Amino acid sequence: MAAFARTLKSQVRYYSAPADMAIPASKQKFIPTSGTYPKGFSVSGTHVGVKTSNTKFPDLALISSETPCSAAAVFTTNKFQAAPVQVSRDIIQSRQGQGIRSVVINTGSANAVTGKGGLEDATSMGKKVDELNGLNEPSTLVMSTGVIGQRLPISKILAKIPTAHSNLSSTHDAWLTTARAILTTDTFPKLLSRTFSLPSSPGRTYSLAGMTKGAGMIHPNMATLLGILCTDAPIEASALQSLLKHSVSRSFNCVSIDGDTSTNDTVTILANGAAGGAPISSSSSNDYAAMQDILTSFMQSLSQLVVRDGEGATKFVTVRVQNSPDYESAKLIASTIARSPLVKTALYGRDANWGRILCAIGYTQGVKDGTVVPERTSVSFQPVDGSPILKLLVNGEPEQVDEQRASAILQNEDLEIVVDLGGGGEGQQGLGGEEAVYWFCDFSHEYVTINGDYRT
Repeated sequence: MAAFARTLKSQVRYYSAPADMAIPASKQKFIPTSGTYPKGFSVSGTHVGVKTSNTKFPDLALISSETPCSAAAVFTTNKFQAAPVQVSRDIIQSRQGQGIRSVVINTGSANAVTGKGGLEDATSMGKKVDELNGLNEPSTLVMSTGVIGQRLPISKILAKIPTAHSNLSSTHDAWLTTARAILTTDTFPKLLSRTFSLPSSPGRTYSLAGMTKGAGMIHPNMATLLGILCTDAPIEASALQSLLKHSVSRSFNCVSIDGDTSTNDTVTILANGAAGGAPISSSSSNDYAAMQDILTSFMQSLSQLVVRDGEGATKFVTVRVQNSPDYESAKLIASTIARSPLVKTALYGRDANWGRILCAIGYTQGVKDGTVVPERTSVSFQPVDGSPILKLLVNGEPEQVDEQRASAILQNEDLEIVVDLGGGGEGQQGLGGEEAVYWFCDFSHEYVTINGDYRT
């Protein structure tokens, strides 16, 4: 009976989203109570009921600028690309990233693998927003997320877009409601904002805000993940695309929950220039370099919220691969560790089984020759409480691990794994090299439960 009771207890959904959409107490700390949002943008979250089981929660999000924006986007590499991905890509390409005004997003249905009808539905969503903005040209990007292979209840959505448009607001509550409206199996809305300045205008304040969703089917490139960023900084479209691509490569493309890549992944940024100042147009300018650092740091923080909300996750894990001869090899190794089911289940079980980490390092494909040399490879746990690092393997030799201390470290929600490859390339052994960082979570019983009945 005791064993049966333990089995039942293991099936209780401690980490998944409650049916009433209440935010778990452990996730409350990630919800901003205020924010500073970019000038000229307004947002809304509206209930449609795309899924018939949703009777009251917002599932239609609208983000709009008072003036035309430069826009850039990065999309999924999955070959089965959803209709909104195809439509939004065509709009950005045809307009060369200029003159975009809005983004409209529905949850509950991914509008993926839905044929010509799905393309028509995605187009009609954007067109309806454009009409309300008084525009004749396609100026609205479209996103969808939810179950694959089902047509949208498009009449219901189109009927509610005017409500979403009339409710547009620039308040913190409106931004938070909009961030809630893009969630699926997420347990909390993921919203961040910050202010910054640029070298050319040190006395001028700019704002950057972003929201994202994702909790499962997460792995580059990219994931079941939507991200929308807005800024009132003046950035020309050509510069914006390269800024976004660089930042995504070191943020949203450095997170993993379960190793699956979806059909709908999109991260987009809109820049309306409403705060004034000289436009960022060249990658050689000081403003461009500063904006790259600002955007990358911001997007890393935003993407990490996705990992912290991984389906069934109990741990937030950072893996840092150091002293690699090149960044690409370090990132491949970090990615391989992050998606290893054996590493992830060991961390869930609080088992310091460093052999699984070592195996993942050793079978990583595509790394530069000479990157992984057993005799100079070291693996350690870095506690988050500031206590000394726990060495597991040093230069290919196993350490006498204090299992009690290792277990204590693994009790924490946050953990960092450090892999030192011991060299910076030919002729530079021991002198250091490139570093890549990845963020991932563990695998729990809960993950299987959530995804075992996702459609039911």
